[in-house]
Amino acid sequence: MIKDIMVHLDGSAEDEIRLEYGQAIAAAGQAHLIGIFTNLLSDITIPIPMDGGGAVVQVLAELDERARREGDVTAKRLTERMASLQLPNEFRRLDETYGVLSAKVAELARCADVFIATRPHRKPDMTDWSDLVEAVLFGSGRALLLVPPGRHRQGPIRTVLVAWNGSREAARALREGLSFIDQAARTIVLVVDPPEDMESWNEVERHLARHDIVPELISTESGNRGIGEAILEEASRLSADLIIMGGYGHARLREQVFGGATRDVLQTAASPLLIAH
Repeated sequence: MIKDIMVHLDGSAEDEIRLEYGQAIAAAGQAHLIGIFTNLLSDITIPIPMDGGGAVVQVLAELDERARREGDVTAKRLTERMASLQLPNEFRRLDETYGVLSAKVAELARCADVFIATRPHRKPDMTDWSDLVEAVLFGSGRALLLVPPGRHRQGPIRTVLVAWNGSREAARALREGLSFIDQAARTIVLVVDPPEDMESWNEVERHLARHDIVPELISTESGNRGIGEAILEEASRLSADLIIMGGYGHARLREQVFGGATRDVLQTAASPLLIAH
């Protein structure tokens, strides 16, 4: 059961969309909502001259101070917005550079049931938080609910599509998604390129049945498509309100590397995505 929800806030228009999802989930389960405001400080590295570079240091200090002042304005607005929510909540603020923010948010997310963020995307006028999403996925041990940019909540989650391949990551995602599945009217388990031995598929059906869930089992061949593309096409065909899937890849030093299917879905999913590693 979801009782602790963490929502990423950055001062952009996407904050309201993420809060819509967080508020709906919290209200359904009488949960606590935590807003994490990531105020981005300048991370400019400039060589300091041998004479001490007083002017350079002053410029960097001014950039830092301006970011903090702008953060004060945004934090005030977000605090007032969260105070209007009709549910238990709290507001936290982090003033850090990009890399430090990602690591700190991943650490905080370990004590939440789900972390809500915007699906990674690249827009010229918006901060790309891909590293933060990757850090939480690989470093928190928790599930992420990723919302497509600009997609306001469409109402209750009625149809859930579970992408299943019998892997550890798929099992983690299924477990993290049970609270959403419980509330859905329809649960579909999808296997792309099904193996000859379908015992894993039968096991997941029996497992869900013990949770009083009767899933529909379907399969599809990827053909000339990638696995991720096949999943997204089935989600569109079935009008899925939520996709649940494992996050495949690995963390290597400071570089997070996604597997192909995960990368494809993260880049283009039109439906909210619950993902876990």
